[in-house]
Amino acid sequence: MSETHFGFETVAEEEKAGRVAGVFSSVATKYDVMNDLMSAGLHRLWKKFTIEVSGVRKGDKVLDVAGGTADLSSAFAKRVGETGQVWLTDINNAMLTVGRDRLLDEGVLTPVAQCDAEKLPFPDDYFDCITVAFGLRNMTHKDQALAEMRRVLRPGGRLLVLEFSKVHPLLEKPYDFYSFKVLPWLGQKVAGDADSYRYLAESIRMHPDQETLKGLMEQAGLERVEYFNLTGGVVALHRGYKF
Repeated sequence: MSETHFGFETVAEEEKAGRVAGVFSSVATKYDVMNDLMSAGLHRLWKKFTIEVSGVRKGDKVLDVAGGTADLSSAFAKRVGETGQVWLTDINNAMLTVGRDRLLDEGVLTPVAQCDAEKLPFPDDYFDCITVAFGLRNMTHKDQALAEMRRVLRPGGRLLVLEFSKVHPLLEKPYDFYSFKVLPWLGQKVAGDADSYRYLAESIRMHPDQETLKGLMEQAGLERVEYFNLTGGVVALHRGYKF
């Protein structure tokens, strides 16, 4: 039986998706509020930077993987205009429902699909740009998910991975204190769920660092892979191309 990590816990691979689903089903309705509190609003700047670096233009086809509450999908829909297309996808129904409702409230009509990033239901060479923001670290087989994302990219298309990463050494101690003391406390007070936010902090520590993720993207067949450290490495944006 193959094993993997669920935070700091070792679990059977077939258990992880269900455990992760429980986390996000629990926090879905408070997810956006918690994002603002946890990052002091910085997540909005990180996502804005992702939008700018994406190079998405009118008429492009964009896939938002693990798009959850639709921050990126909403912004991309404005960029691609009526001639483009943005797909909001997530494996978690509760998160996807929040994202779909938000887009409808904004008057954004765009396709929504519940699907697994490791088995994307799209044809080869279809999208101009694919993004996955704060979702890759929760996937059981990251290599398979990256390969799938590359498959559905058209030649010349690019994949952007926005994810928590390894902080600068000077930030390690205060970041650890915040992650393991403050974050679960916030989760309990605001979302009524300390355990899910404890898992999120642990999952960040188990996620590949900047260079390792760059290597994984290259192994998946992506080229010209580079990354941008944001906020002292708290977050990194990786970008790779399919040629």
